[in-house]
Amino acid sequence: MPVAKMKAVGLYRYLPISDPESLLDVEVERPRPQGRDLLVQIRAVSVNPVDTKIRAPKDRVESTLKILGFDAAGIVVETGPECQWYKPGDEVFYAGSNVRQGTNAEYHLVDERIVGRKPKALSFAEAAALPLTSLTAWEALEDRLGFSLDPGANRGTSLLIIGAAGGVGSIATQLAKRAGFTVIGTASRPETKEWALQHGADHILDHTRPFRPQIEALGFRDVDAILCLNATDKHWEQMADVIAPQGKICSIVETSTLLNLELLFGKSVTFAWELMFTRPRYQTADMARQRDILNRVADLVDAGEIQSTMTEHLSPINAENLRKAHAKLESGRTIGKIVLSGF
Repeated sequence: MPVAKMKAVGLYRYLPISDPESLLDVEVERPRPQGRDLLVQIRAVSVNPVDTKIRAPKDRVESTLKILGFDAAGIVVETGPECQWYKPGDEVFYAGSNVRQGTNAEYHLVDERIVGRKPKALSFAEAAALPLTSLTAWEALEDRLGFSLDPGANRGTSLLIIGAAGGVGSIATQLAKRAGFTVIGTASRPETKEWALQHGADHILDHTRPFRPQIEALGFRDVDAILCLNATDKHWEQMADVIAPQGKICSIVETSTLLNLELLFGKSVTFAWELMFTRPRYQTADMARQRDILNRVADLVDAGEIQSTMTEHLSPINAENLRKAHAKLESGRTIGKIVLSGF
């Protein structure tokens, strides 16, 4: 029997995105599902900063093709023998794992425990914008900071979101506003400020200027919680300054410099990291929590309570368009999410 092939976009060398060999169009063997894996026919993907970080230039050469990509929406075409929740023909969306091959391929294997049903109200492209950012925002707010995301549950609680117009910020502001927070978002350009306000921010700070005077000008002495989505080390001292006593800070952005945790000691402030890949990477006992979150997100989308954050749509999914998307992300000036669809 001939081996089934599929199109994919990947790399062997880690090169600047301007290099035509930084991402390549290739043909590889189509995988087969085992265990609790689903084989998904990919209809759309989106790009995230983590894609560019993985692809960034480094002195390493892969012996086999490395396929990038995490966010995806598509159709289940085959299931592993241990699957319980999905069947061929189901429309799904998910964010994948950072220890498996990525979604920039015609077919992709993913553990069903981190897969949700695609929102019926969205196209595949619109749905592909949501999984990684929704999981990150939801886990940060509920699992790491300990807040409920039930409607109105946090009335009277102030939340500062640093980087409110980016991919995670665009969904975090929507979820936080629905949950009753007073949302203070940061943005520095007129178009990003407007985007953040449209997606749920009550107030806007300019993150290129000192936080304290801006917080006080809005009538706040401090903020109850902070979700840092940009440059943790750059904003660390200012976060420590404006966080309320016994407040909580969560960041999704790793840092190469040591953070001075002593700055939080006097206020008994809680600090937590959030990495959406922790559950699938370590196969945690609560791994299926990501399926539950994505299904809740789908319900909220279908009820019209939150919306897709897709701002740009490219087609088809190929190396040329993915290089364009990576370059835009690396510019640091994107709003919302860039999505690609079709092979």
